[in-house]
Amino acid sequence: MEKQLKKISEQQKESWNKFSPGWEKWDELFMSFLKPMGNEMIGQLQLKEHDVVLDIAAGTGEPGLSIAQKLSNGSVIITDLSENMLEIAIRNAKRRGIINIKTYACDVSKLPFADNSFDAISCRLGFMFFPDMILAAKEMLRVLKPGGRISASVWNIPAKNFWITAMMGPISKYLNLPPAPEGAPGIFRCSKEGLMEDLFIQAGFKNITLKEIEQQLDCKTTDVYWNIMTEVAAPVVEGLGKADTWMAEKIKTEVFQVVNQKYPQGNILMDSSALLIYGEK
Repeated sequence: MEKQLKKISEQQKESWNKFSPGWEKWDELFMSFLKPMGNEMIGQLQLKEHDVVLDIAAGTGEPGLSIAQKLSNGSVIITDLSENMLEIAIRNAKRRGIINIKTYACDVSKLPFADNSFDAISCRLGFMFFPDMILAAKEMLRVLKPGGRISASVWNIPAKNFWITAMMGPISKYLNLPPAPEGAPGIFRCSKEGLMEDLFIQAGFKNITLKEIEQQLDCKTTDVYWNIMTEVAAPVVEGLGKADTWMAEKIKTEVFQVVNQKYPQGNILMDSSALLIYGEK
């Protein structure tokens, strides 16, 4: 089992490293898209100026960088599987003049930190992709100090996330892609009702709460939407990679039809919904 988990982590690491240039290219747009979620998570963490915070699966640095800006005497450890993504986080920190951070490329299943090290943990949109979610949650609990707080987020059900289904719907339709195995890493893996609360309970967290937050991806045009998704979304690129030129064009045509039908006046604001889970040690 451990070898299988390691293999999944290595595949994910390779994928995130591969797509890091696209994430850097579209970082400003995507971080604006996810900012309401990050702000809500930061609010849940009830930060104090001297806190030491761990941001897990941070990608290009958020919400860890925004957390760091709120800690006048504290610091943030920013982690991710992908070294290339963390290099972007470092560049983002330098550009914003943020110095109270450190980065570590590491696997959430085996965090390189001592027990009771952190006052708070943030994990934005990471749990869906962890090979073993309960092991990850227990590792987070281990490194939290007694009374420490955690705020995590995951994507809600497909029906509330047009920003991804507008693309993946036509891809799945034309390529007859089989559904992902039950419990396999994937974008909607954690959307099942009660799953995240049960996971936190099993891990040992207490005072658990769950809330929904909605936000919009402001693409402005359908062309921008297509370009974003084909440069940052691994499942999209993987799916299109299985299509010949004719099929890929059919998929693109249908994606444009679906999006333009929903937004006939232009101004493409793609709907999304996420679940925020909070707990304490």
